Amino acid sequence: MSWNQQIVKVNNKSLVLQTIKNQGPISRADIAQQLGLTKGTVSSLVNELIEAKLCYETGPGESSGGRRPVLLVFNKAAGYSIGIDLGVNYILGVLTDLDGNIINEKKLNVNVETYDQTLSYMKNIIYFLISNAPESHYGIIGIGIGVPGIVNKEGDILLAPNLGWKQIPLKSDLEEEFQLPIIIENEANAGAYGEKCFGAGKDFEDLIYISAGIGIGVGFILNNELYRGAQGFSGEMGHMIIEINGKECKCGSKGCWELYASEKALLEDAASLSTGDTDVNHLELEYLIENAEGNEKLSSLFEQTGYYLGVGINNIINTFNPEQIIIGNRLAMGKEWMEAPLKQVIEDYTLKQHQRELQITFAKLSIYSAALGVSSYATENFLKSDILN
Repeated sequence: MSWNQQIVKVNNKSLVLQTIKNQGPISRADIAQQLGLTKGTVSSLVNELIEAKLCYETGPGESSGGRRPVLLVFNKAAGYSIGIDLGVNYILGVLTDLDGNIINEKKLNVNVETYDQTLSYMKNIIYFLISNAPESHYGIIGIGIGVPGIVNKEGDILLAPNLGWKQIPLKSDLEEEFQLPIIIENEANAGAYGEKCFGAGKDFEDLIYISAGIGIGVGFILNNELYRGAQGFSGEMGHMIIEINGKECKCGSKGCWELYASEKALLEDAASLSTGDTDVNHLELEYLIENAEGNEKLSSLFEQTGYYLGVGINNIINTFNPEQIIIGNRLAMGKEWMEAPLKQVIEDYTLKQHQRELQITFAKLSIYSAALGVSSYATENFLKSDILN
């Protein structure tokens, strides 16, 4: 078989597998019709996929006159993928099957630690998930890590200001430890992808995901594709200026959006309240949410955060004209108080033409958007890899 024929075959096999994965149970004849391939080609490719344990036959389908067709189903339990969302104050790990269903998870609340300490926490979570994975043909097929910072195409973390990291070789450190394929991605990109694949963004082609945690990152899906920018650094919009002579930021600038509309900004403002009815020692987002009901000072802090989120989102909408904005990561838990002021800012300041078809929503996957996004990357890499050759 020539090299060209081999490429065509691998591409066709990948298309057949994707069709079974997305539309199964499905018959060989329906696959052939959809993809414009001959029945013989589809049959031989399906036989190879069955041999590779990536799909299997299930009971007969509806007959259209002749014999009832045998249906094919994707084998989502052929292997398992790990996704890690590395937050500034938490690490969340999920183990998923090849269809993105969470089989197991582990979450750790952390303070900003050294790189070595964080790496050690991450390794412990990954070992926990590996040891709790069900038996499968391929075992763990890969690990994806979402990081709040600038990641280059080689998977090095160039800068993660809220972690205090510069030039960190996370990918090679983890590859050395686990001998598995490792993908490092910006966590806002990962969150956008998670929501697009499994969450609120399923039915939209142009969506923008706002990851509002300790800092703010933004992930863009434009024309159904993740937009990364020329070097892969797009989405650092937590550092757009919304107050000209504002507070000083770690990035070296002043008045950055995340100084006003992030979890960190909210916690700092709550600490400065220092009223008798606020226990400053318990200032975690969960504590604020539990106590905001009936506490006018706390609920108005959430409203102010919603307002400032709206200010930045207004700039993004006027620039990109998206169909959908999704607010995700931890601050999305404050939706109850933040949604109305946020939407009010958009109504008051965003160009009316942009507002007509726009949907603003909060993440469907809650805190899992980024972890599911990177675990999905790992799965896709596996399904496009040498396994199909």
